[in-house]
Amino acid sequence: MTDPFQPDQLSPLLRPFAADAEELPQGSAYRRFYGLDFATRHPEVRSRLAHFDIPGYRLAAQLWTPPAPRASLLLLHGYYDHMGLYRHVIDWALGRGFAVLACDLPGHGLSSGTRASIGDFAEYQATLDGLLAEAAALRLPAPWHLCGQSTGGAILLDRLLTGAAIDGHGETLLLAPLVRPRSWGWSRLSYRLLRPFVDAIPRRFSVNSGDAEFIDFVHRQDPLQPQTLPTAWVGALSRWIPRIEAASRVAKRPLIIQGDADMTVDWGHNLQVLEDKFDRPELLLLPAARHHLANETEALRQRYFAFLDERLD
Repeated sequence: MTDPFQPDQLSPLLRPFAADAEELPQGSAYRRFYGLDFATRHPEVRSRLAHFDIPGYRLAAQLWTPPAPRASLLLLHGYYDHMGLYRHVIDWALGRGFAVLACDLPGHGLSSGTRASIGDFAEYQATLDGLLAEAAALRLPAPWHLCGQSTGGAILLDRLLTGAAIDGHGETLLLAPLVRPRSWGWSRLSYRLLRPFVDAIPRRFSVNSGDAEFIDFVHRQDPLQPQTLPTAWVGALSRWIPRIEAASRVAKRPLIIQGDADMTVDWGHNLQVLEDKFDRPELLLLPAARHHLANETEALRQRYFAFLDERLD
């Protein structure tokens, strides 16, 4: 993660997957910078960086394709993140022979939109719809396993509870899924007090992983990290939480991975909600794991990858 790249130079050059454009030099620099160049570990895998459009946004997306993929993983990142930070999950999926399709959420990474903001969580469902449409257009092989970290997990559990069924859907993997953030009562009060006066407050970077190298990279080196917490996003979250907590129980069984040292989400409350909403969801509770499970220490990652290996086709 040392080669510099210029995000503002890359985003305007992205083309749709259907254009089948040649590799951009800026795209190669981006993948080297984030450790997404898997040529050594997976020499036959093809990678493409592109975009697709949903109402109001142009979203950056990436595809990794083995020569004969036997399934697919569709990946949604967490709040403040972007797909460039998910090399460990992508590497694991490629090692299983999966094609991997990921995108940057609105306002994140290389995608358009006000940084780290959203008008309504329904826009995240439109993002998922767009990603599913791309997977269909690319004829990615079923089953389509869906994986979401934190807010990405919230998007997926929203679909499971309130949305239409997904053709070709395999397993749903929820990594430290968001229902309520930690100290939500205080955060909601602060939002109500601040909303009339400010559009955003400075972001407070947290130590949300035991991987010190990852924390240093995110805090000091990553040019795609948002620097503020928009009040619009908190407002959208405050409208989404009661809708999800009031949703009816469904006969679905996601795979949930949660750390017991998570200081970002109210994980005890969240697990109770998920237990109530789903039919016997399978849970792996990881001692000492913090919030950013996609970038936890190698030992913790290997534990939950082994858990997933036993349950995925």
